[in-house]
Amino acid sequence: MRLVRLGVPRGLDSLRLIEEDPPEPRPGEVLVRIGASSLNFHDHMVVLGRIPCADDRVPMTDGAGEVVALGDGAEGFAIGDAVVSTFYPGWPTGEPTSAARRDIPGDTLDGYAREYVCMPARAFTKAPAGYTHREAATLTCAGVTAWRGLVVRGRVQPGDTVLVMGTGGVSLFALQFAKAAGARVIATSSSEEKLEKLERLGADAVINYKAVPNWGEKARDLTEGRGVDHVIEVGGPATLAQSIAACRIGGHIALIGVLTGFVGEVSVPALFTNEIRISGVSIGSRADQEDMIRAITANRLKPVIDRSFPLEEIGGAFRYYESRKHFGKICLQL
Repeated sequence: MRLVRLGVPRGLDSLRLIEEDPPEPRPGEVLVRIGASSLNFHDHMVVLGRIPCADDRVPMTDGAGEVVALGDGAEGFAIGDAVVSTFYPGWPTGEPTSAARRDIPGDTLDGYAREYVCMPARAFTKAPAGYTHREAATLTCAGVTAWRGLVVRGRVQPGDTVLVMGTGGVSLFALQFAKAAGARVIATSSSEEKLEKLERLGADAVINYKAVPNWGEKARDLTEGRGVDHVIEVGGPATLAQSIAACRIGGHIALIGVLTGFVGEVSVPALFTNEIRISGVSIGSRADQEDMIRAITANRLKPVIDRSFPLEEIGGAFRYYESRKHFGKICLQL
């Protein structure tokens, strides 16, 4: 089988395409022929060495494909099932624990930049009916993160207003989930072309955050001064103040990303005076993923995919990711 391993020193030039014998399933494991993977911020940090991992690690946290063999005692799947990986194979349901989130494919374990993988059956769920492997591969990280932030932690309701930031995978999934829940969506971007695409995808109002630096106040104005109910916060330190300004009293911020850095100042009085609730969100459980897939199936949702690359062009896929030109997910097809 073909696979990619991450060499030393870290960086895009350290991604090596090699061949090895395919694995065989042990008791309780499933053998999956991987059809696609998708790129995430987490994968980028691993490849650049900003998240440490073992030498020769196989990267990529997201994988989707077909079950081709079952180990003794492997339950829940049949040969031929279309499946998608879970971000935390050790977190089946409930609240997270350190032990449940210890193992992460593409990080502490070998990931999905390979044609065949053996993992415990709990490391996968069934893919949505009718999804291609490429579509299913977008769900593991971005889809579940948006679902947990907006639905599990946010408890979004019909008539709520949701603010999403940018046009990455998490934000676009959040837009789709919000609309399916009957919520109104305000979306931001610095690109007029992307703002038009956001409107076509269902955004009720859009803001160019470069043209309107105080976009938090603008979002509040778009709610007749009340403020938004939810913010899907993917920027981090440089955007959090505007997210707080956008929120209504008692509003919710799902703190998901650190695209603008890791450390920043926060107006504590603005938080407690307005009783704003901030939820840190780190993907979700296997049960969260299964719930999300049921909602996707019921609402016939499809992910937004910008572009796909073959496995041997994984370096080019990450360079395209770094360009920030994409609208939606970037995938690898195996």
